[in-house]
Amino acid sequence: MPHHTPLIATIVVGLVFAFVMGALAHRLKVSPIAGYLLAGVLVGPFTPGFVADARLANELAEIGVILLMFGVGLHFSLRDLLAVRAIAVPGAVGQIAVATLLGMGLGWLLGWGPLAGFVFGLALSVASTVVLLRALQGRQMVETERGRIAVGWLIVEDLVMVLALVLLPVLARIMSGAAEGGWEAIAQPVFATLFKIAGFIALMLVVGRRFIPKALHWVVHTGSRELFRLAVLAIALGVAFGSALAFDVSFALGAFFAGMILGETPLSRRATEETLPLRDAFAVLFFVSVGMLFDPKVVIEQPLPLLGTVAIILAGKSVAAFAIVRAFGHSRETALTVAASLAQIGEFSFILASLGTDLHILPEEGRDLILAGAILSIFANPFFFSYVTSRRGAPAEAGGGPSAAPRAARHVVLIGYGRVGRRVAEALRGRGTHLIVVEDQADMARDAETDGVEVVRGNAADPQILSAAGLDRAGTVLITIPEGFEGGAIFQHARRLNPAVRVIARAHSDAEVAHLEALGVPDVVMGEREIALRMLALCAAPRPMPSQPHAA
Repeated sequence: MPHHTPLIATIVVGLVFAFVMGALAHRLKVSPIAGYLLAGVLVGPFTPGFVADARLANELAEIGVILLMFGVGLHFSLRDLLAVRAIAVPGAVGQIAVATLLGMGLGWLLGWGPLAGFVFGLALSVASTVVLLRALQGRQMVETERGRIAVGWLIVEDLVMVLALVLLPVLARIMSGAAEGGWEAIAQPVFATLFKIAGFIALMLVVGRRFIPKALHWVVHTGSRELFRLAVLAIALGVAFGSALAFDVSFALGAFFAGMILGETPLSRRATEETLPLRDAFAVLFFVSVGMLFDPKVVIEQPLPLLGTVAIILAGKSVAAFAIVRAFGHSRETALTVAASLAQIGEFSFILASLGTDLHILPEEGRDLILAGAILSIFANPFFFSYVTSRRGAPAEAGGGPSAAPRAARHVVLIGYGRVGRRVAEALRGRGTHLIVVEDQADMARDAETDGVEVVRGNAADPQILSAAGLDRAGTVLITIPEGFEGGAIFQHARRLNPAVRVIARAHSDAEVAHLEALGVPDVVMGEREIALRMLALCAAPRPMPSQPHAA
């Protein structure tokens, strides 16, 4: 068997180049996404050297989209989705209409026909699933009100694009005079598509809701972690593929509903953990595949049309989204977050551009502008998003933002409310200690709030989050999260904010203990070591009588 097959070569080269360029971007304090895109340019057909298989890269990237939307669905509920329908449905439709009209205007200036301009504008109107979710997840916003609106908006955009892909060939035939029937020819595929979408949703909510959780619970009772991981991947990929095959909906939409149904079970957190490594790896390949499409000559040959395209994506869409969200009575922060989330284009834009050129509706110049606009907007989006969301300071919502937690003097800041953190919090509250918990997992944060604990929602590795918990006035920081190396970064931020604060950190291995001690953490607790010491102490103690059980 040859060891240089296109599939293996694409995966290996894509991941290696992504790692190198991503590490370089991180070193330069630039978003790693920029590095992944540049890696794609380097292995693409428009630069010298090795050229990866673009078709295979796109298919691998689709797996990343499926797993990403499945992960989002795990943290979503039908109630969350319905709660934002009043803004997501009219907002997405309105923003698509504005972006499409702007695209048609640019197409008219370039001398294209109305249908070419329509396809061009439509391709510029839909945001990338991967980029939007990466932006929200990086700032712990997926489960906030702002995040739910953005994700709901994205779902509506996906549904509109499914309709557009069905209607585009019909419109092309009508415009060319090859089809008869006028509106009847359009109405038939529209109703057929709507019927399929309704059938898919009904099947997932009625049948999927009964059988998917039961199947996964059966797997859990086998006691096999490997089988559980396989079951989660089979559900995510199987439902996504089956929904696309049987109902013509997108892979992303099918995966989202599968995750949403599974998210209603107690196994959702474990399912998230099992899919996370694969999800991240394939999401990286998505950005590499986008970078491979970029032809640098477009910047030189069509600078003004490209500038207009990028302006529509970054400014036109954002202003429309901001105005719509504000018109519905939401806060300025919410409007800015949604606007920044949508200021890029991606997967559906490529599909529409390819279909448009295949149908001889969109000139190849338009496809090149869409691809170039996509890569430039994806490159710029992390910076744009960071700038916009930091304008008013707080990265978290009310009830968990910087202004939400009182900054009491000499209190304890507890990082993490998992199994260890929950026990520590219970004991501290029993002593009457003033406690503030920092937690980035929404379900654990809700548990802490239910238990009556003050919570700051967000990643403790962010100094703003630590400041929100009043760390500069805290007496002690307890780092109970199981990641020792991340705990080291939290320790460094804590000491910068409050050099006198006492820090006690948790570690899982000797390497983590060595790392934390090298950073200067004064007190490090390793679970296995403490368990061993306790067992040895019990072994040396007098043996209790059978009628007197002794619990450690």
